[in-house]
Amino acid sequence: MIYLSYDWFSLLLYNKLYKNMLTAAKKRLLLTSLKDYHKKYLKRINSELDESATRIMINSLLTDVLGFIPIEEVKTEYMIRGTYADYVVQVKNTRHFLVEVKALGFDLSERHLRQAIGYGASEGIEWALLTNGRQIDFYRIIFEKPIQERKVFSIDLSDIKNLKTACEMIQYMHKLSVQNNGLDLLWAKCVALDPKTVAGLLKNKPIVSFLKRTLKKRYKHKFTDEEISNSIDRIIYESIELDAVKSVTVRKRKKNTNDTAVEVQENTQNSISG
Repeated sequence: MIYLSYDWFSLLLYNKLYKNMLTAAKKRLLLTSLKDYHKKYLKRINSELDESATRIMINSLLTDVLGFIPIEEVKTEYMIRGTYADYVVQVKNTRHFLVEVKALGFDLSERHLRQAIGYGASEGIEWALLTNGRQIDFYRIIFEKPIQERKVFSIDLSDIKNLKTACEMIQYMHKLSVQNNGLDLLWAKCVALDPKTVAGLLKNKPIVSFLKRTLKKRYKHKFTDEEISNSIDRIIYESIELDAVKSVTVRKRKKNTNDTAVEVQENTQNSISG
């Protein structure tokens, strides 16, 4: 398990890099390319397709869909310590992610993942794409002792109804995003929205003060910082039926020197959403 701390740097980085995502027009083109890929390779899935034939699909995915230049930026059979990774995607001498391909008819397994992570760890490549042409699992490799990994997203390209959602995720892997720090943006977003990061925000002093102020007004009772903190702890570690959670609307009041609840609420929402 990966433990992520309350990381303001990642939140700020996400804000800074947000502008480097694909434009709406570029995303429309990407979605069209994904639909073409689906029509050509996944409309009728051949479960008997072997790994070498599946690589033809991945060639198209990396070049026609994601925009990388064949040979120059898509390195095939990349040697790593006496063995070969299927692909390494490299732009201007920077290796951005490796790709490990399995046959279309195979389900991706833990053994396949260990193979891909091993390749990346050996070469210092931070990202690994594991795919069978239909399913795309994208991992960030964490260079700690021992080496760890985190699945950042998993998408199924065989379901055409999911392609619009898939486009929102796969855009970070597009060449235009990658060469503009898109993978850094993706990781910053992942860290920012991690439950442990949000939990750290909930324990922050301004949030505790906001909750004290709001609960006092609603329930006509004073609460200590410790009581609020203990309640937040319960939110973090106890299971809650989401259907039983009701949204509470805090009405906007005139701001004065003793009333900063609304400001705290707005600032907090901005920090979390990045």
